[in-house]
Amino acid sequence: MQLNNNLSEDEMIQAIGNNAVREAQKRSLENGVPNVYSKNNVLYYQLPDGTITMEDPFLTGTLKEKLDLLTKSQG
Repeated sequence: MQLNNNLSEDEMIQAIGNNAVREAQKRSLENGVPNVYSKNNVLYYQLPDGTITMEDPFLTGTLKEKLDLLTKSQG
């Protein structure tokens, strides 16, 4: 990550945070985990294939199965 030397300390902290979030989002998608966003109190899910949906992918299908297995093993 390269930062502009002319940035203020606040701008540098913001840039570092933004880069960290983008990297975390990328890793989530690479690992098959959707990114979740909220706009006007509505949840949106970005699926690993790039699809954006308001349907919770953890309620049905493969992600629900994985979530159920994880929660059973911890319960």
